Amino acid sequence: MARVPLIEPERVDDPTVQELFEWVTEMEGSVPNHFYLELNFPEYMKAKLGSTATLWEAGELTMAEIQHVGIAVSTANRCAYCTGAFCTILDFGLDADTEYVRAFAEQGTAVVEDERLEAIVEYAIAVNEDPHAITDEDVDRLREVGLGDRGIVQLTHLVSDFASYNRLNTALDTDYDYQDIWRELDMAAIAADD
Repeated sequence: MARVPLIEPERVDDPTVQELFEWVTEMEGSVPNHFYLELNFPEYMKAKLGSTATLWEAGELTMAEIQHVGIAVSTANRCAYCTGAFCTILDFGLDADTEYVRAFAEQGTAVVEDERLEAIVEYAIAVNEDPHAITDEDVDRLREVGLGDRGIVQLTHLVSDFASYNRLNTALDTDYDYQDIWRELDMAAIAADD
């Protein structure tokens, strides 16, 4: 059970929140528990979710690339809740092959055949692990696979955005409400393999 209460959906009457929840429902099929948890601080929840929507919609990365980054960062941070969220979106929302999504969650870039996606995910993992270790060569590799300055900034912000959701959902023990197939992933074993 979450460490703070979930705000009941019928108590959501703020038009801005309702609009954001429509966007979430488009992306995920429903409004997940963590947004109801975040409504304990509605002013920040609206700003944060609005920021996330901008990162997902206004940059250079495709939605599939964004979900791969979400899975990679969340598994590295051992957040089962967020890993389940991004696997669900990639699998069901974007119609990726379920076995591929599982393999990516468990093995990372070892199963990626696209050079651009591999570079994006490797950079994201490196930024998440130690942003001080990023080199000019790391950024140059992103340029070589087609990212411009906008995409590089977008990607770096995505890592921070996803990591903040990881910390929130892990620390507050958000009640898992995604597909059980993704809940079964062993976060400790996956993180140990990195």
